[in-house]
Amino acid sequence: MANFNKDLTQGSVAKQLIKFATPFLLSNLLQAFYSVADMIIVGQFCGKVGITGVSIGSQINILVTGAAMGLSIGGTVMIAQYSGQKMYKEQRQTIGTMTTLYLILSVVLTVAMLLLCNPLLTLLNTPASAYQQAVDYYNICMGGMVFMFLYNAISGVLRGMGDSKRPLYFVLIAAVTNVVLDLLLVGKLDMASAGAAWATISSQALSVIISLIYLAKKKFFAEYKLSDFKINKDRLGPLFKIGLPSSVQSLVVSLSFLTLTALVNSLPNADVASACQGIGGKINSFAILPGLAISSAISSMAGQNIGAGEYKRAKKTMYIGMIMAFSISVVVFAVVNLFPEFLIRMFDSEPEVIETGARYLKLISYDYLFASIMFCYNGLAIAAGRTYVALINAIVNGIVFRVPLAYLFVNVMDMGFDGIGLAMGLASIGGIIIGAVFVKSGKWKNKIVGIN
Repeated sequence: MANFNKDLTQGSVAKQLIKFATPFLLSNLLQAFYSVADMIIVGQFCGKVGITGVSIGSQINILVTGAAMGLSIGGTVMIAQYSGQKMYKEQRQTIGTMTTLYLILSVVLTVAMLLLCNPLLTLLNTPASAYQQAVDYYNICMGGMVFMFLYNAISGVLRGMGDSKRPLYFVLIAAVTNVVLDLLLVGKLDMASAGAAWATISSQALSVIISLIYLAKKKFFAEYKLSDFKINKDRLGPLFKIGLPSSVQSLVVSLSFLTLTALVNSLPNADVASACQGIGGKINSFAILPGLAISSAISSMAGQNIGAGEYKRAKKTMYIGMIMAFSISVVVFAVVNLFPEFLIRMFDSEPEVIETGARYLKLISYDYLFASIMFCYNGLAIAAGRTYVALINAIVNGIVFRVPLAYLFVNVMDMGFDGIGLAMGLASIGGIIIGAVFVKSGKWKNKIVGIN
């Protein structure tokens, strides 16, 4: 298994980061692409009703996905630091514990989320016209949750070991499969949002199966024993300590957006506003990817360096990543502001949707610049196992800024749907301040408590 570990503590920081972050970015782009493909294809064949159904159903799906990714971040950090310290036995125990835990959680959450379908959709003020579309998409995606959990576990393990290329190959398979199945199930067989959901979980299942076959052929599991897959208490504690704040962070972010969805669905022009919010969310999922991908690369690369005691190199990794992320985000910001109507028209051709959606895109685009900086601060904090910093940022952004500002702009200043966009555009400013204070404090220089 040691052959799978790649040393990120030597060589040029900039070259290593670019080389490691590029597959991250491409993987995230592909994941976002097949999520967007669902909405584009459903929108073309079913109109704004289909878009709204997929948008609301997928937002709840993202909430659960975020929880899974949060725990995988904990595993990635531990695996990276163990790799930096050449502690391969502990690394195997971490991988085994995380895999078993993921399987258990996927079963429990599948049952719970299926039971909560109607209460959640009702709570979100789902428009009656799109209710059944949302139900179909939601239930099918929740039923395939185990594949989403396993994909995140496998990707988290490999990235912690310094390998960002194999996860790219696996998600490429999923992306191509998803688009082909979307065109077949939604376009040819007229299955609407249900077809999009079946395409999503089928593509994830195929990706997981192929990745497991590949790892088995490469003898990844050769050094493992059955006992390695028991839940090890010594590994479970740090895994939860690091991963749980990241899971809660994702939940806070998702809940803040779901709160905004309920607010949007209460507006007089709810059908148009909800469709625009869904479209804006999908475009946003692309726009923030450079920052997220570079943040994830910083976490893995800086994690190994912190494990090896290379603190200056870890900090340098963050600053170089920040320059990269902000530079790309400036380009994305410019594109969105120059061609907002074109981007909206890709999803829906109704004039009212295009006009409203274009204004919304311009307002939320300011967050691309702020978030890219905040994500990089989070990346270093996560590398050090201080995932609570990212959690605090999520609480400040979502609970202190995004939601209260949205209600202020909509209900007090009577800005309507534009108020939602403005609140989102300003949300990440607080996170930048918190991240800068944390890095200056030097608390990130200590290795994970309980990992040694």
